[in-house]
Amino acid sequence: MCDYSLMAVPNRLAQQGEDLVAHRFPTGSLGLASPGDLKRILEPAPMAHRGLWCTVKAFFNPLRTDPVPAVCIPPGARLRLQDIPVRLQHEFGVGSEEEVTFTQISAAANSYRDAVRFANGREVRLQELREGQRVRVMDLSMAEELDLEVLRRERAEFTYRTR
Repeated sequence: MCDYSLMAVPNRLAQQGEDLVAHRFPTGSLGLASPGDLKRILEPAPMAHRGLWCTVKAFFNPLRTDPVPAVCIPPGARLRLQDIPVRLQHEFGVGSEEEVTFTQISAAANSYRDAVRFANGREVRLQELREGQRVRVMDLSMAEELDLEVLRRERAEFTYRTR
């Protein structure tokens, strides 16, 4: 899923075998994004040589880029969490790379609920991961079925409240 704070950000469902990274979105929340989408935003295509007038015009009218979409993970999906910070390794008794299950720790509205559960049963919220931390989507077959209509209503409600 995507936490409530990412409902205002374009989002899509994860694909099995996909590599993702923890990314801080404009909402201030940490979520998962595709490295390819991030690269597209951070490294715009090189501009061809142009005249002074075109350069001045481009300065005052910069190209608009599409925002980076958040990648939503359904609860129950199996992930490989990589680059686990030493602090979390000690706190949760895990290694630098672990297979985890994506879960939601709360059903409360307007709260961070997305988390991962380690094999030892310990859970950590996505918000506690390190920005840039890598995640690989291993298996979506055990994921709970998502009711996309509920997600759409939740997103519409969030958009309405933020206006």
